[in-house]
Parts: sequence; structure tokens; C-alpha cells
Amino acid sequence: MNMRPTRVLSVLPAAVLAAGAALAPAASAAAAPPVPRAAASPYERGPAPSEESVTAAEGPFEFETIDVPAGSGDGFNQGTIYAPTDRSQGTFGAIAVSPGFVSPEALVSWYGPRLASQGFVVMTIETNTVLDLPAMRGDQLLAALDYLASDDNPVRDRVDPERLAVMGHSMGGGGTLEAASRRTDLRAAVPLAPWNLTSDWSAVRTPTMILGAQNDFIAANGLHSEPFYEGLTSAPEKAYAELENTGHMSFNTPNDTIAKYSIAWMKRYVDDDTRYERFLCPAPSDDPALIEYRDTCPGG
Repeated sequence: MNMRPTRVLSVLPAAVLAAGAALAPAASAAAAPPVPRAAASPYERGPAPSEESVTAAEGPFEFETIDVPAGSGDGFNQGTIYAPTDRSQGTFGAIAVSPGFVSPEALVSWYGPRLASQGFVVMTIETNTVLDLPAMRGDQLLAALDYLASDDNPVRDRVDPERLAVMGHSMGGGGTLEAASRRTDLRAAVPLAPWNLTSDWSAVRTPTMILGAQNDFIAANGLHSEPFYEGLTSAPEKAYAELENTGHMSFNTPNDTIAKYSIAWMKRYVDDDTRYERFLCPAPSDDPALIEYRDTCPGG
């Protein structure tokens, strides 16, 4: 296994670095007292996370699967809802997920159980046509979220309409960026090996994590994921994680690394759950599954 350190590019203010240097002598003279944990977010769901819990095939929540047939809502084709059955902890954030170009919903279906079992209502969608371009997929992701937030779906009582997020692969990842640029109050966005002809995402005001594949020859990182990350000039937080020895289609089958960072990002920003920040900040410099990680250090 290649265990070389992950390249990490974090953006930290110069003043913070200077302050750290100034405090170094004092830190060596006396150990700092433990810092009490900040007050819990009212949206925390489930037990405290661990490396094992964020990479597990299923999380702590039992969930049900509900088919959403064509014609159930406006603006999208059909899909599948994965929803926690626990009604004792209040409502959950909701995530819509789109597949990529010429790809059926089935190729992103694994995200449903993975995320729902961690405490989210998830809807994976079948796009109107498999040839739909990113802008169309962005519209459909937002339409799916509108459906989840409406009174017309069977899990409305479990959805917090103020905590919505988007996710998608390839052109669905490009659609994820399109959706976030149009609806700036989304809580989180996770484009997976995104493909789009636009690199300027300055309209996005949503915390966004882009996941790329080292050997992606369809949505090459130098033309897509990396310029997209740099183009997120107004996002309050952003990150780019590049998975080592993976290709474009790696996002269509269960993968513990993809799940780990997607779950951590959604938990941190959809649920305001700072318990998951440790997987994101400081940047994961020793993860052998990553070849590169860039970020603005969530919460920093």
C-alpha cells in the first residue's frame, strides 16, 4: 500500500499562524487546560462518531425504503426515499442525489441506505432522461427537495425543510453545483467527480465538498473538479478530496472513503454537528486513501 502523506492545502489567516508561533513557548511551559465541548447542536442525531461508525456499511438508524413513482411530484421523474424510522429525535435533514450521464438511479442507490442510516432523509432520483445535462439535473434535484419538503410525500413529518442538501455524480455532480448556485440557502453540497462546462461557481453560498478520482479520464480533475473548487469563491467553507487509485465510475459502488467524507460533511453542515469536524479539520494528512486534500478548514 502506498502510505505516502496526503498533500494538504489548507487556507489559514496569517494572523492565526503568527499567533500560533507566539504562543508556542507558553504551550511548552505548561499544558493548556482542557477546552470544554461547545453546546450541542439541536440537530445532532445519533451517538458520537468514530472512524468505525463513519465507514460502516450502515449507521445507527433503522430506515425504511419508499418508492416514489413517476407523477408523484413536479419537476422530477421518479425516485426512492430512504428515511429513518425513529421519530423520537425530531426531524432530519434531507438530501437529494442525482446519477450521472446515461446512468440510471440504481448506480447511486447505495448512498440512500448509507446516509439514511446516519440520520438523514435521502431521495435518489431517476432523471427525466439519461441524457439530461447538468443544468437540468440541478432543476430536478431542487424539485426532489421541494417534494420532500411538501405535504405530498409520505415522510413529510420527518423532514426539516430548513435543512436541505444536494449530491450527485458526474453530470449529477455538475447538477449539484447548479442547484447550489440557484438556491443559496441549501445547507451542504457534495459533487462527486462533477462534470460541467462552467468553472465559475461564485454564486454558490453553500458549504461544498468536491470528491475527485485520481484516474478520472471522463471528468478529468484538471478540467473539472479542481477548477470547480477554485471557482467556489463565495462558499463559506469548501474542500476538495482526491481519492487515490480510483476512476470516474468508482462513485457508483459502495466505497468507505467516499461515505466517510460525505457523511462527515453532511453531518457538519446539515446538522451543525461539530462532533464530525475532526474528520475534516485539521485536514486529513495521513489518510492513505487520499492523494490530495484542499480545504478552508471547516469551522476555522
